[in-house]
Amino acid sequence: MAWLTTPSHDRWLEQEVDRLLAFGRAAALPTGGFARQDDEGRPTDGPLELWIACRMTHVYALAHLLGRPGSAVLVDHGLAAITGLFADPDHGGWFAEVGRDGTPVETTKAAYPHAFVVLAASSATVAGRPGARELLDAALAVQEQRFWDDEAGMAVEEWDRAFTTLDPYRGVNANMHTVEAYLAAADVTGDRVWLDRAVRIVERVVHGFARGNEWRIPEHFDTDWNADLEYNADTPAHPFRPYGATVGHWFEWARLTLHARAALEQRGLAAPAWMLDDAVALFDAGVAEGWHVDGAPGFVYTVDWTGAPVVRERMHWVAAEAIAAAAALHAATGEARYDEWYTTWWEYVGAHVIDREGGSWWHELGPDNTVSRTVWAGKADLYHAVQAALVPRLPLTPVLAPALAAGLLR
Repeated sequence: MAWLTTPSHDRWLEQEVDRLLAFGRAAALPTGGFARQDDEGRPTDGPLELWIACRMTHVYALAHLLGRPGSAVLVDHGLAAITGLFADPDHGGWFAEVGRDGTPVETTKAAYPHAFVVLAASSATVAGRPGARELLDAALAVQEQRFWDDEAGMAVEEWDRAFTTLDPYRGVNANMHTVEAYLAAADVTGDRVWLDRAVRIVERVVHGFARGNEWRIPEHFDTDWNADLEYNADTPAHPFRPYGATVGHWFEWARLTLHARAALEQRGLAAPAWMLDDAVALFDAGVAEGWHVDGAPGFVYTVDWTGAPVVRERMHWVAAEAIAAAAALHAATGEARYDEWYTTWWEYVGAHVIDREGGSWWHELGPDNTVSRTVWAGKADLYHAVQAALVPRLPLTPVLAPALAAGLLR
């Protein structure tokens, strides 16, 4: 049987969100910020990372909007870290990594975590948390002044601390999360410019780079947006910049394309036909080249430019994004096959990825679906898993936080 829109499955999704939220509470450090968690949920040592602080702030903003008592204090905890520990008072923007005392460890200013500042601030604004709208305005100003390249219709990647020297590398991963951030900003502020920019990025990446490369999205580019297909060939399992094409991103881009399409239509704007066609094509490519391709269930992490697996480890976030993409395509088309894939992948997650003893989800499994730590050790954050349990019960537009605030959760 298929599960989408089944009330009993919706109740399970609700319970899974609560189980995840209970696990993540221990990541909040008394000294500020959120740590990564180990297999049992204990905070790990090491520097604090901006992307984790932002994603956990976003998640607990969603929890507050779900009516989960005790979540608002965690949102405020995250906002305090972003505006305090991570903020650069001299040059603006936010440090990617700081010590527990706020001393910068990584001083470059990167697009990836800065996109999550926008997402966290957007969700916290919808949740009505003090200081969130001011943070959102500041984060959007940094996007406008530092990261948005209007000529390219894309976000640049990384500056030095003082925003004086721009790294020549350009990346698609950071732009993917910039799309997510801009869609949130458009809904929260009502400013259409952020939707227009999100659509420009989607068009260039999905309708250009992906369609022009048999849906295997090139991830790494030079300053002029020429693809570097051999980038990191010597370190193929890199957690953020792996060699080859990253299967999970095909599902993520498919879903974001559908969110952008729905946002256009909701505003009475014409959405080009390619948006649905390309989302379907990306999804189908992810199934054909990612799922169960080496004799065992699960999605491989990366493939080469012929579609052959490179890194065969199974990442939890890939399964989460496949689930969310299947739900989004079912919402957009009503086709039963997406419900069938959705059910298949939740079955896989339930059998292999959910850790019912330690909590949360295993972040990485080997090709034999036993716990692996080639790329990820421990359980970094809740973002992908929580969203996988919320996207199926929400409309394609507005984005998650405004949809919850509007009472649109099924």
